[in-house]
Order: sequence, then C-alpha cells, then structure tokens
Amino acid sequence: MKFPYPVPYRVPLFLAPMAGVSEAPFRQVCRRFGADVVVSEFISSVGVSLGIERVLADMRFEPCERPIGIQLYGADAATMARAAAMVTELFHPDYVDINFGCPVKKVVRNNGGSGCLKDMTLVGDIIRAVRDATPLPVTVKIRSGWDEQQRDPVTIALRCQEAGAAAVALHPRTRTQLYSGAANWDEIARVVEALDVPVIGNGDIHTAADVLAMQRHTGCAGVMVARGSFGNPWIFAQARDLLEGRPMRPAPDAEQRFAVALEHARLALRLQGDSRKTALEFRKHLGWYTKGLPGSSELRQRLFAIESMHEAETVFTGYLAAA
Repeated sequence: MKFPYPVPYRVPLFLAPMAGVSEAPFRQVCRRFGADVVVSEFISSVGVSLGIERVLADMRFEPCERPIGIQLYGADAATMARAAAMVTELFHPDYVDINFGCPVKKVVRNNGGSGCLKDMTLVGDIIRAVRDATPLPVTVKIRSGWDEQQRDPVTIALRCQEAGAAAVALHPRTRTQLYSGAANWDEIARVVEALDVPVIGNGDIHTAADVLAMQRHTGCAGVMVARGSFGNPWIFAQARDLLEGRPMRPAPDAEQRFAVALEHARLALRLQGDSRKTALEFRKHLGWYTKGLPGSSELRQRLFAIESMHEAETVFTGYLAAA
C-alpha cells in the first residue's frame, strides 16, 4: 500500500505526535536518527482558526523535518476545515492529520480527540470537511473505541477510510483505558486486513525489538513510536537495522548520550529561544537521556535544578570526569 507522501522504506518509522515532546527540536533529532516521518504536537483547531500566535508557533517547522504532518483536533467540522485550510496556506506541510485518539481530559471534555469516537457520524463529517478544505492528504489517528462497550476498531477505521482518510494510525486501546493494560496488536492486524489504505501501528513500542515484533505480528504498513523515543531517539536507527535484517547497532554510551542531549538542547535554544523557560521545559528531556545510567537518580536531581542549558553541560562534564 502506498503512503500519500514520500517515504524511503517499505515500512517507514513515525515519531508520534505528543504534546510537549514532539516539538521541532526533538523532531529534528529523531529525523537524524532515522525517523522517516514526523508529526507535530496535536494542535487546537479553534486556536488555529482564531489565528492565535502561540498556537501558530507550534506548527512551524524546518525543511529538514519533511515529510511532516500537522495534527489538528476539534469537534466542529467547520472549524476543523477552516484550520486545515489555514495550515495548508501558511505552513505547507506534507499532510494534515486528524487526532481522534488523544485521551487527555481537557481535550475529551470538549469532545475532541478520542471523544469524537462516541459519534461516528461526527468523525465522518470532520474527515470530509477537512478533506474538502485542503489539497493535502488527510490522515487520521484513532483508538479502538471510547470504552469496551464501543470497542470496534475495524468499523471505526473503515468509516474513516470511507470518509476519505488516506492512512490510519491505530493505538489499540480504548479511551477509558488511557495507557493501562496492554495494547491489543491483534486489533491492528484486523484493521490492516480490512483496509485498503496504509495502517500505521502504535502502542507499547518501548524498544527496537518491539518495532520488529509489531510489524511481523500485524503486517502494518508503518510503525509509530511514542514514549519509547523519550531520551532514546536512536530507537529509530536500531529498529531500521532490525527491519532491514542487519545486526542492531549498540545503544550509545554515556558520553555519546550526553552529546546527543546537548545537540538537542542547542536546537531548543535556536528554535525556542535562549531563555530560562526553555531550560526549565527541557529538564524532562535531560532526565530521559540519563535513564539507566549508573548514578542516574542523583544525576537527574542535579539536572532538574538547572536554570540554563550551560549548567546542563557543566553537570554532564562533571559526571563524565567522575566516572
């Protein structure tokens, strides 16, 4: 099955859209390590349609990030259409993605994200409205249903395809499950069998081996990595090794990890501004990059106290000198 945007491999690897994580600096780091397609954080269609600068800023990207999708959420078809048209005109991404999967309360409270799955007529109306508003391919990200009583990923995916979705990403949990329990990869396999458009598998990808296991288990056209990429962008390169039948490259040592973390930090400074706010928001990434290292708990405590990116470099240098 052919993706509606250029991909370099038969089974492309996607960086999932994640609020506060899938920002331009991290997208660029993941692209360098082998993410074939990236997606923006999920963006409010209301904020876009009102032209709120803070919301528009979240959609800016650089050419090195292509192919990239801008992901929108909302529960009003007309507003979603206006937002899609504005995204197309202002930013020219490779595709527009619709979020029907986010389980976060503040999104679902307004029937956005996975809240839309309670009304499949609304889902179809939104997809058709967005499709009519942009010449770009329109894709969707879904969950398996709202709850166990309404769990029917095949029907949901088919309705999305019928409405014009050019690809479907499935996280096989319901909204009420949030991230508990196991992702049901069998449901991805059933959706793959039922659809004519590419299906991207998502859920419980923690290691490169999980990428290979999901693809073999489900036959999905692509694999989307979410939390498994936190502090671990080389998961894409390792997964590509396995998918192409090569020995998996080793994970980087502490010095190499810190070099990537600092490269990521410099991108954040360039793209988001050299401010205390940037440093504070970057602390979570620094914590993820140190996970599993000897003395990581104490190291994280020091990193979580930084006020500037320069301080982070000093902490890393001290850690390596003492090792």
